[in-house]
Amino acid sequence: MPWNDNANPGPWGSPPGGDGDKRDPPGRRPQGGGGRGPGGPDFNAGLDRLSRRLRNALGGPGGVRPGLVGGVAAVAFGAWLISGFYLVQPSERAVIFTFGAVGKNDWAGPGLHYHVPMPIQHVEKVAVTTLNFADVGGAANADAPAESLMLTGDEQIIDLDFRVTWRIDDPAKYLFAVRDPDKAVKAVAESAMREVVGKTPLQPIISTGRGAVQQQTKVLMQHTLDSWGAGIEVVEVQIRQAQPPPEVIAAFRDVNNAQQDADSAVNEANTYRNRVINEAKGDAAAITQQAEAYRERATREAIGDAARFNALYAEYRRAPGVTRDRIYIETMEQVLRASNKVVIDAKGATAPIILPPDVFRPKAQTGAPQIEVGPAQATPPKGGGQ
Repeated sequence: MPWNDNANPGPWGSPPGGDGDKRDPPGRRPQGGGGRGPGGPDFNAGLDRLSRRLRNALGGPGGVRPGLVGGVAAVAFGAWLISGFYLVQPSERAVIFTFGAVGKNDWAGPGLHYHVPMPIQHVEKVAVTTLNFADVGGAANADAPAESLMLTGDEQIIDLDFRVTWRIDDPAKYLFAVRDPDKAVKAVAESAMREVVGKTPLQPIISTGRGAVQQQTKVLMQHTLDSWGAGIEVVEVQIRQAQPPPEVIAAFRDVNNAQQDADSAVNEANTYRNRVINEAKGDAAAITQQAEAYRERATREAIGDAARFNALYAEYRRAPGVTRDRIYIETMEQVLRASNKVVIDAKGATAPIILPPDVFRPKAQTGAPQIEVGPAQATPPKGGGQ
């Protein structure tokens, strides 16, 4: 039997009557609101009540009030227009989409702005001054060997962790070009670092070459992201840890210590070499200066002797006899200057010659007297030598 057959009271029995056990005739529903029909609530009665309320709100049985409809439309239109105002924070840039497309100048800086509301235009705000980070090789307390283990240029394995700092440079490109910017930056960073490490030996990476590796990785990342049109600027690449794998750290330290000892010995040898070379250069310079001084002195003395000889020769040609006597007297004066001998011409002397005691005292050595050669007054004899 059908479930809504009024003749059948159903599993819940007959509905209670108002007076005694009176029931509605078969095929009819209870009259009035709030009653229950057989088998559950009466949905038709609820719909009737809702329709009556809507008719009363819109003007009653006579129809819809035009003024009310216009007021509702005006309020809705005003709310739609007001929804076009938006505020951009100092750290943000707003990108304006017109029917889903972005024009060349469809962006706005900080402040209060307006755009045509949806569905014509909509705005997306992007934080352009916020610094974002991408860790490759694991976080501070969680290592990721699949990302950190790399092969160097000299075929060594290095465990390298680094962090990339980046920010949004072009909001429009950033919103359109990359679906997941964080994953994209991390993938590009790992690829660029592996390429740079693969061209660099192990020793510079773990010692003094970190700066060069970081700079090369940054340049390569920026070039790749620019080729994608990602609108992302790489601010910094910082290597946090670079060391051999844990299994070979002890052996690597021994090799590193031996290399340091070798470098120390080389530095000591270079220091000794530089000291010896500098001393030898100093001695050579002193000897060279002494030789140059001797050469200068000998040259000047030779020039002076030659000039003196030429002067004497000129005087000799003019007065040979006088010049010979003068040269002889000057020579004897130089020879006997420091001698205690006394030469006396005793021709025609009858009495003894008494000399003072001072004559026999030693005489101090003095320099050779200067010979002043002047023009001879005597006339050279005939037949004088040339």
